[in-house]
Amino acid sequence: MRLRSGVFASSCLLVEALGVALFLRGFFPLPVRSLPRREARGDPPAEPAPPGPGMVSNWTEIPSPLFKKVVIVLIDALRDDFVFGSKGKQFMPYTTQVVEKGTSYSFIAEVKPPTVTMPRIKALMTGSVPGFIDVIVNLNSPALLDDNLIWQAKTAGKRIIFYGDDTWVKLFPKHFVEYDGTTSFFVSDFTEVDDNVTRHLDRVLKREDWDLLILHYLGLDHIGHVTGPNSPLVGPKLREMDNILKKIHISLLSKEEASLPNLLVVCGDHGMSETGSHGGSSEGEVHTPLLFISSAFEKRSGPLAQPELVQQTDLASTLAVGLGLPISRNSVGNLILPVVGGKTMREQLRFVHLNGFQLSKLLQENTPAYEKDFLT
Repeated sequence: MRLRSGVFASSCLLVEALGVALFLRGFFPLPVRSLPRREARGDPPAEPAPPGPGMVSNWTEIPSPLFKKVVIVLIDALRDDFVFGSKGKQFMPYTTQVVEKGTSYSFIAEVKPPTVTMPRIKALMTGSVPGFIDVIVNLNSPALLDDNLIWQAKTAGKRIIFYGDDTWVKLFPKHFVEYDGTTSFFVSDFTEVDDNVTRHLDRVLKREDWDLLILHYLGLDHIGHVTGPNSPLVGPKLREMDNILKKIHISLLSKEEASLPNLLVVCGDHGMSETGSHGGSSEGEVHTPLLFISSAFEKRSGPLAQPELVQQTDLASTLAVGLGLPISRNSVGNLILPVVGGKTMREQLRFVHLNGFQLSKLLQENTPAYEKDFLT
């Protein structure tokens, strides 16, 4: 009897151990293999076909930048309905006008859980999908060693300025020529945490000594945590962000040259739930607006269609092409084609070829039977 009970207890422990192992394997999946940075600038993709008579091939070269200056405004916890819904029409009139009638492309970016800041910054800049293990290190973010857009830009000699959530400073130490980090832990601060970002704008927008400017505003996220998405404080904060976007857009337009246009990108790292929290997978948490605003795009006309759904990871590959940089080796994102739609068909095919080559290399490095399956 004791033997039978012992066997039963051992079987229960074995099943429990297998269950825990299965849970951990699903909850903390193996990440896409990261390549050392020294390998990040690999050989460019081979030319798919020889050019015609009298033509010079540029298929084996990284394309030239499409934009001179790029400004990324990341508004923490910005839900898609805060821009495309009734709140956007009421509190963000300038942004709404640009979206509906201006030279812009609007999308809804789908975010993969966990919807917390550090993994989302990694997704935006690497194009990869972080796992739930990143929630653990979210409070003390180590330097990001994976190939990423910021490192590629710095390696290419581009000058990057950052103001906002100091998570960026921890992830990308020594990458910015100038920075001012703000802490995200004083959630009762709705004002100064954003004023400390905006106070730099007038000065930096007059300067020419930068190529990429990144601003990360935390005030809206703090309001959500304390009072929720339907708080009367949300409207004034959205109006504040609208005025900031207007100032940046007008400044970029005034400084454009005939050679290259500038680009303003507006996005959120994640949204917020109906209670104002985030971290899960509710619709409010995983859908954020993604706006590309530039004089390079055609002016909108006619009724505004429902914004297309894209993946948050698509931003990394799209910005890499826009800045004339290699796409990060671990990116699973697709090029957002409307952003390059104004170029010639040959140039667009070149961009798609770069993206496809990078994705095939990533698949090959993470699938041992890739070549065998491909050949058969």
